[in-house]
Amino acid sequence: MPKQKTHSGCKKRFHLTASGQVKFARPGKGHFLTKKSKANKRKLRKGSYISGKNVQNIKSLLAK
Repeated sequence: MPKQKTHSGCKKRFHLTASGQVKFARPGKGHFLTKKSKANKRKLRKGSYISGKNVQNIKSLLAK
């Protein structure tokens, strides 16, 4: 059976940690930053982790 290819969009947006969690960057930091508060922009800097059933879906798209 052939190998499953990695999804191009997922490999740009998600990263697997050593413990197996899926890390991603918070959306909303690209443009229109003048109307967002300093506190909001500061919160967007930190990444976050995917939880629940979505982890299995993303790991399959990453072919892991």
